[in-house]
Amino acid sequence: MTERQNRKARPIRPARKTGVAAKRATSDRAATDGAAGNGAETRRGDGLVGAGRVGTGRTGTDKAEARPEDVRQSRANQKAARFGRMAKEPVGRLGAGAGTGSNAGTGAKTGTIAIADLRARFRAAMGQKRGWMRHWQECYEFALPQRNGASEQPVASGGEKKFDRVFDATAPDAVEQLAASLMAEITPPSGGWFTFEPGGNVADADRDILTARLARAASILQGHFDRSNFAVEMHQAFLDLVTAGTACLRLEADDFLSPSAFRFGAVPLRDVAFEERHDGRMDAVFRKFSLTRDEIARQWPEAKLPRDDRDAGDSPKRYAVVEAVLPDPGAFGGYQLCVFFEDGGQVSGGLAGEDGVIHRDRFDVSPYIAFRWMKAPGEVYGRSPVMKALPDIKTANKVVELVLKNASIAVTGIWQADDDGVLNPAAIRLVPGSIIPKAVGSAGLTPLDAPGRFDVSDLVLSDLRDRIRRCLLADRLGQSDQPGMTATEVLERASENARLLGATYGRLQAELLYPLIRRAIHILVRRGELPDMPLDGDVVQLRHSAPLAQLPKRVQAGQAMDWLSRIATLGPEALGEVDMPHMVRWLADQFGVPDHLLRPMMPVLPVEASVEAAMMEDAI
Repeated sequence: MTERQNRKARPIRPARKTGVAAKRATSDRAATDGAAGNGAETRRGDGLVGAGRVGTGRTGTDKAEARPEDVRQSRANQKAARFGRMAKEPVGRLGAGAGTGSNAGTGAKTGTIAIADLRARFRAAMGQKRGWMRHWQECYEFALPQRNGASEQPVASGGEKKFDRVFDATAPDAVEQLAASLMAEITPPSGGWFTFEPGGNVADADRDILTARLARAASILQGHFDRSNFAVEMHQAFLDLVTAGTACLRLEADDFLSPSAFRFGAVPLRDVAFEERHDGRMDAVFRKFSLTRDEIARQWPEAKLPRDDRDAGDSPKRYAVVEAVLPDPGAFGGYQLCVFFEDGGQVSGGLAGEDGVIHRDRFDVSPYIAFRWMKAPGEVYGRSPVMKALPDIKTANKVVELVLKNASIAVTGIWQADDDGVLNPAAIRLVPGSIIPKAVGSAGLTPLDAPGRFDVSDLVLSDLRDRIRRCLLADRLGQSDQPGMTATEVLERASENARLLGATYGRLQAELLYPLIRRAIHILVRRGELPDMPLDGDVVQLRHSAPLAQLPKRVQAGQAMDWLSRIATLGPEALGEVDMPHMVRWLADQFGVPDHLLRPMMPVLPVEASVEAAMMEDAI
C-alpha cells in the first residue's frame, strides 16, 4: 500500500468531548454550547471526502499533487463543502423580542417571525385541527382506548378502566398487530434497517474508501439508536399512525452522560397542531404545554417568569405555553423556535414580556418528525385504516353488546306469572331446590321465550370481524397459520404485502425515514462523532434495508430461481449458458447475504493472456 493509500485509509477519529453537557438542550445552539463547554469550539471528525475533487479519485490530502485542471470543483464536492461549512458555523440565538429584521447572534441575514403572526397561525392551526378531534376520539375509543392520544381530558393518576365501552376486542388486537408488524418490517429493533452508500458522482477510485467509512458511520449511528429509547417510542408512534392516521415523533439531543446521544418522544395528537407547506411537507409544528412557574424556569432559565405562583388552593398554578417550530423564511433555511404564553402574557402581570414571548432560538434541522398513513387532497392530517374500518368496528361492538344481553336473558330467563293474590314475585328466588307456591288452577311462573337468535348474530359478527382484520392487514402482515407453505407461496405472500403497502411505505420513506436519519446525523455531527454527510445522492446515498424494503428484491430473486429451474429442464447445454458465479452473487445481493460469506472472484484474463498461459503450460 502506497503512502497516498495509507493517508486515504486512515480511520475516522471522533472528536474530543470537552466541557459539561447541558442537561436539556431545547435547540441546536443549546446542544452545541453543552458540547463545547466554556466557549471551546467542538472539533469535528475527518470528512468523508476531502476538499479535493470528487470524481477524479483525489482527496484533501493530495493538495501537493493537484493539477491545474483539478482546481475547479465538481458539483458533488461543492455540496460536500457547503455542508461542511454549515456544520462549522455556530447556531445563532435569535432575539428575545418580537418583530422582524433582527439578525441572529452569528449575523445570519434572516428575520424573526412576528409574535402577532405566530399567534394568528397558531389559532388557525388549532381551528383546523378541531374538526378532527371528534373523529380521532372515536377511533381511539373503539380501537386503542388504553392510549387515547386525542383525549383533551387531564391525565388521571393511572389505573382507571379504559375498556368500559368496548365489547369486541377484534379492532384493538388488530391495531396492535399492525403496529408491531410495521415496527418489524420498517424499523426493526434488531437494527440493520438503513445503510449508507457512495453517491452517483463519486469516482470509482474513491468508492472503496468511502464505502468503508460509510459502513463505520452507519455502525456508529445504529449503536446510538440501539442504546436509546427508540424502539419504545417508535412503537407508540406507529400505534398513533394506525389509529389516527397521523403521528409525531420528537428527537432531541441528550447529554454526554447518557448512553445514547438521542432521546425520543412520541407526542400525542392532543398536544400538537400542524401546518402544511405548498409542497406537501408538514414541518410547521405548534405544541401546547401546561407548565408551572418552576418548570418554565428549569426549561428556559432566561425567561421572564410570571408573578403569581399559586392558585386559590395550595397547588402550583399552571400556564398554557406554546412551542412553535416553523420553517425559517430566510435564505439560509432552518427552523425558528419561539416559545410564548398562549394568552399573550396577561396572566403573568406583564413580567413575561410585553408580547408574552418566553424564548427564541433556531434549529438547523427540525426535532419534530410528523408522518401520515395516507392523505386526502386538501387535508393536512392523514387518514388511517381504523377510520376505514370504523363503521364495522362500531357495528361489531354493538352486536357483541346485544349478544351478551341476550345471553344473560337466556341464562337467567324472563318469567311471567298470573296475579292470583297468592304468588308474590318479590319473594321468589330462582335457586335450585326452591318451592314456589301457586293457587289452584293458576299457571304459576311461565318462561318468556327470548326473541333473539344466536345463530344469525354469529354469522353477522363473523363477517364483521373478517372485514375488520382485512382492513387492518392483520391477516397479511401477521404470522401465517399455515406452517407448510412452499417457497412459491411465501414469495406470493411477500409480493401481495409489497403491493398493499406500496403507497404507504413510499410516504413513510419521505416523511419518517429520511427526516429521522437526517436529524440523527445532524445531532452526531454537532457532537463531533460523525463527519459531514450530505444525504443528497451525489456524495452519500441513504438506502433503506428493512425487511419491507427487501420484498421487491426477493420477488425478483424468486422469479430468477423459477426461470433457472425451467432452464434446467432443457438440459445441460441450456444450463451452461448461465453464468453461475455471477448468478450466485446476484442472488446473494437480492437476499442480503454479506459479501464476506462469498469467495473472492478471480480476475478474468483477456483472451490473448489466457491463450499465452495455456501455451506456456503445454510447453512446460
